[in-house]
Amino acid sequence: MALLALLLGAGTAMAQDAGPPRQLLDDAWWTGPMLANSAETLPQGHMLVEPYVYDAASKGADAFGSRAYVLYGLTDRLTVGLIPIIGYNRVSHGPSSSGIGLGDQIVQAQYRLTRFHEGSWLPTLAVQLQETVPTGRYDRLARASDGMGGGAWATTLGLNAQSYFWMPNGRLLRVRLNLTRTFNGDADVSGASVYGTAPGFRGTARPGDAFYIGTSFEYSVTRRWVLALDLFRSHGAASRVDGSADPADALPTPVHLQAGSSDAYGYAPAVEYSFNSNLGVLLGARVIVGGHNATRSLTPAIAINYVH
Repeated sequence: MALLALLLGAGTAMAQDAGPPRQLLDDAWWTGPMLANSAETLPQGHMLVEPYVYDAASKGADAFGSRAYVLYGLTDRLTVGLIPIIGYNRVSHGPSSSGIGLGDQIVQAQYRLTRFHEGSWLPTLAVQLQETVPTGRYDRLARASDGMGGGAWATTLGLNAQSYFWMPNGRLLRVRLNLTRTFNGDADVSGASVYGTAPGFRGTARPGDAFYIGTSFEYSVTRRWVLALDLFRSHGAASRVDGSADPADALPTPVHLQAGSSDAYGYAPAVEYSFNSNLGVLLGARVIVGGHNATRSLTPAIAINYVH
């Protein structure tokens, strides 16, 4: 009897040390945070649609826009898709956009290398390729606010990681990490443009390459409710514009413009709510708090996430 009592006592102590039960992976519903991309891919034949509506508000200007992620699982490891973007610029000192316009559109593919399994240290890892198609207006602008694009093709290579951790109370914490490098091509420029050129200009713009690092944390408060936070930093190399101005009453004169490199950093808190495992909404805001040659801004956004 003494031995039985000792074993029962030891079992009770072990049960107390075990702490609260851990939340199951399929018990948490997510829409994803505001910024960080998932490292997961869609099952073959399935689709994800996630439109965002936002207002990038800075001093004296509002850049209203919408970008939608439209993704399709080509295979279990390979997801392809489009990111259509539209926008409208409202400015305080000058004319606003003449209407809603197309931004530069993005096509992308993501290939999953590994997948997270409970009990393993290895996260889900994926490589991502994006190509920016210069469809937005950027030169020959009657209004500067009509500029919605950059005029240059751009290739972005990225590495995405995602893993899960259990908090002391047993709730799930999902963590993501994104690393991207963007290589920009050249843009032919005529007249007034987003690069600060004036009417009569003809030449070439060379946007600087860019690097981005971002991480996100999503805490599963309940099955339906999630609190999310993104942290990010970006760097853009110097851009250069070369060409000539051709005034109507004078000889062409060389023009050389250069914008220095830029750095920006900030955060993006958000709240996620899922109606079920396939449909959810996100409400959040991106805040650029500072950097070098960076404009401080506040960008509230709402998104709907649907997986079929």
